[in-house]
Amino acid sequence: MRRGLVARRPGGGSYVTGFISKCVLRSAALSSAIVAAGATAASAADKITIIVGGMEKQIYLPAVLTQQLGYFKDEGLDVELVNSRAGVEAENELLAGAVQGVVGFYDHTVDLQSKGKYIQSIVQFSQAPGEVELVSAKHPEIKSPADFKGATLGVTGLGSSTDFLTQYLAVRNGLKPGDYTLLPVGAGNTFIAAVKQDQIQAGMTTEPTIAKLLQTGEANVLVDMRTPEKTREALGGDYPAASFYVQSAWIESHKDEAQKLANAFVKTMKYIASHSAEEIADQMPKDYYAGNKDLYVQGLAGGKAMFTPDGRMPADGPETVLKVLSTFSKSLQGKQIDLSKTYTTAFVDAAK
Repeated sequence: MRRGLVARRPGGGSYVTGFISKCVLRSAALSSAIVAAGATAASAADKITIIVGGMEKQIYLPAVLTQQLGYFKDEGLDVELVNSRAGVEAENELLAGAVQGVVGFYDHTVDLQSKGKYIQSIVQFSQAPGEVELVSAKHPEIKSPADFKGATLGVTGLGSSTDFLTQYLAVRNGLKPGDYTLLPVGAGNTFIAAVKQDQIQAGMTTEPTIAKLLQTGEANVLVDMRTPEKTREALGGDYPAASFYVQSAWIESHKDEAQKLANAFVKTMKYIASHSAEEIADQMPKDYYAGNKDLYVQGLAGGKAMFTPDGRMPADGPETVLKVLSTFSKSLQGKQIDLSKTYTTAFVDAAK
């Protein structure tokens, strides 16, 4: 294991080696910055801070696209988007009250309810994870998740949605906790470096990271969850993933702001549904292309079907998420989860 990385064997605790990693330092700096932003938001009622679990990821494209298209301003909102490395970091900042909302995976609402914490998705961006389990070209012996035994698997962060989905794929293919190791490697360049250096033999990531590794031939697709059809094959149903969620208590005292945010996001989802991948890419900041716009457009075209056309929750999606998480999560065992408290369609229904 490389110095400065934290690995976890499911059910077997954590292993910390070497010096404190740059990732930890970045996380500490991020927390300080967000707390400062949260303090500003508290003093200005019209300022809303939203943290995104990786703004460069195409799965969370609606957040930046909404800002680029001016839809927040159209609603009279002053919205600041703050980046984080993984959804679990964003979740923690929301619970700490440092931000008002999160763009992250819906499955966190289910996981947190099992721990006595209530957050709700108010706009559903996607009906499929947009994730791919890639296997390093150095390890052709891994032909399915059943071959994960003894391998180190990359996830964005421990407790992240990539962590959840990786564990599900392993358990569904007959493995037990402790048969494999999970290593947080983030996304983008850090994920690519982990593959190149053989720190991970397989890992779950999103576009545009997927396209870059496939283009260079350094990785191959093992499990594809970029479209609803392929997601149903892998997970047994629609899996509502990227969403905009807030603390349930915040909704009660900020219904006007919640509605305006829903209005803006729903307008974006309709824009995505009615425009080509290239037209959408043209609206995004150029540095999001990761140096190759053609690859960015290619990845977006292949995965655009994951987005909902109107921000609505897929009918049977929450049940699929609960089934997936219950397969391996000890915190859900013996718990009664009220899925109706994990999301609301009220604001999408009322959106302009």
